[in-house]
Amino acid sequence: MTELATPPRPPRREFRNINAFTDLRTYRLPAAGIVSILHRVSGVLMFLLLPFIIWMFDTSVSSEISFARFKAAFNSGLGFVPGWFIKLVALALIWAYLHHIIAGLRHLWMDVSHAAVSKEFGKSSAVATLVISIALTVILGAKLFGLY
Repeated sequence: MTELATPPRPPRREFRNINAFTDLRTYRLPAAGIVSILHRVSGVLMFLLLPFIIWMFDTSVSSEISFARFKAAFNSGLGFVPGWFIKLVALALIWAYLHHIIAGLRHLWMDVSHAAVSKEFGKSSAVATLVISIALTVILGAKLFGLY
């Protein structure tokens, strides 16, 4: 019995796990992967800063005296914590909220429009998410630190 000749197959791509100690420095994550990781990081950051959010809300709306104390905490500090550090934590919270909401809207849009999702759209929407969230954070951070 004669065997049928089969054409040669191209070599298969090699998929391997990423070693955190050796490969992580040289691995290039796509923009969509960076946005996905930052979406998770921003969610965890908002969760961890929830006591700070509650403190800010409580002291800002309780009374005029507590609002003055709230403003003083941002200007001159609170106990041993300097005011610039409180502003920095608030800026991290601003970034986390903005990035989380913009990335969430991106994910919602991709879930709603299955036909429009492509590799190019994923990359462009991820870059847009990064640019918009960072730009808005810089604008609000400039206001927070009193640049305008």
